[in-house]
Amino acid sequence: MLSGEAGLAAGVVALAAVVAVGAAVLVAACLVRPVPPHRIRTAIRDREQRTAFLPQRDPDASGRSRPRAPGRLVPTAA
Repeated sequence: MLSGEAGLAAGVVALAAVVAVGAAVLVAACLVRPVPPHRIRTAIRDREQRTAFLPQRDPDASGRSRPRAPGRLVPTAA
């Protein structure tokens, strides 16, 4: 256990480290600019346009079931 001047010096160094880290975080937070809303909307729209759904690309791919053909209504239990 530290006592006397050594303990006081360790406490001062720890306090200085906490203040330095806090100041660095504050400066970094002030330097970061918020993203404008139109950039967010553009990114979402671009991602939506790039999204390709496999059933739309190739409905006849192996392993995909064919849709039912239109026909008579199938009687169901009432």
